[in-house]
Amino acid sequence: MTTEGAGLSGLEAIVLAAGSGSRFGGGKLLAPWRGGVLLDGALAAALASPAHTVTVVWGADPAVGEAARSFAERADAGERLRLVHAPRHAEGLSASLAAGIAAVREDARGVFVFLGDMPRIPHDLAAQLAAALDAGPEAAAPTFQGRRGHPVLFGPALWPRLAALSGDRGAGALLMDLGERLALVPAPDDGVLFDVDRPADLGGL
Repeated sequence: MTTEGAGLSGLEAIVLAAGSGSRFGGGKLLAPWRGGVLLDGALAAALASPAHTVTVVWGADPAVGEAARSFAERADAGERLRLVHAPRHAEGLSASLAAGIAAVREDARGVFVFLGDMPRIPHDLAAQLAAALDAGPEAAAPTFQGRRGHPVLFGPALWPRLAALSGDRGAGALLMDLGERLALVPAPDDGVLFDVDRPADLGGL
């Protein structure tokens, strides 16, 4: 983890964008979407958050990093967006998450984890998650109709456990173990649950 100042918000964000998108047939995050590419939706939500820095974790395809940089330029995000390569991305989601956590500033008070294939996250949700974390839990996550969604905001006590995950899995089991130490924030729509797995899913956007 880095030790530079975390800025006024004290929050960071990670966008996981290193997957191969095998069920999609490859190239998922670069699929056409609303005049840009699918990744743009997750980037817009992350940049709308109170995070000081948004770190995009990419894998085998450098074009994903180039697309993220292009979006940042169009959004006038300046140096707020940065790119990190996950060298072990082929091992699955956990390796990408570990690469992102390693890039988070050690003095941050929380890190949002966004998924690159979730383009419909409500843009005001991250601020609500941040307010929930301030109340003292170890993490905060949105819910819709009884289902937990994304993004998740993790407090620093959980970062070592996130970095130690293995295989192609996220932090679902870790969150289940938290019990009342996980704050649940109602979301206004199913954008916190909707992800794109196959080309047909793009029809719902």
